[in-house]
Amino acid sequence: VQLVESGGGLVQPGGSLRLSCAASGSIFSSNVMGWYRQAPGKQRELVSIITSDGMANYADSVKGRFTISRDNAKRTAYLQMNSLKPEDTAVYYCNLKWVTGLRQHDYWGQGTQVTVSS
Repeated sequence: VQLVESGGGLVQPGGSLRLSCAASGSIFSSNVMGWYRQAPGKQRELVSIITSDGMANYADSVKGRFTISRDNAKRTAYLQMNSLKPEDTAVYYCNLKWVTGLRQHDYWGQGTQVTVSS
């Protein structure tokens, strides 16, 4: 399984970015895709997750500003980020996981840098 992220970059405060995560390989149809982020000197934290049937959850810090979505046919997840703040600056990682029997399958992308600065 491979995850390839795209869409990061430099944006001014108040601006928007859209991240994409394309998955390939042998993937179980019932899964959870998500976005995590890691700022310098901080631990990786959950941003948002979405199940294969569209149920989404968000970290309190991004509620009302970020929207997660997915296209199951394209095996792609998206993160629309609006009203960006300097504290959103981090490397954003895509995650894909599912459980079969007693085994958890857990995959990560390489990360994409998001920098919010004037």
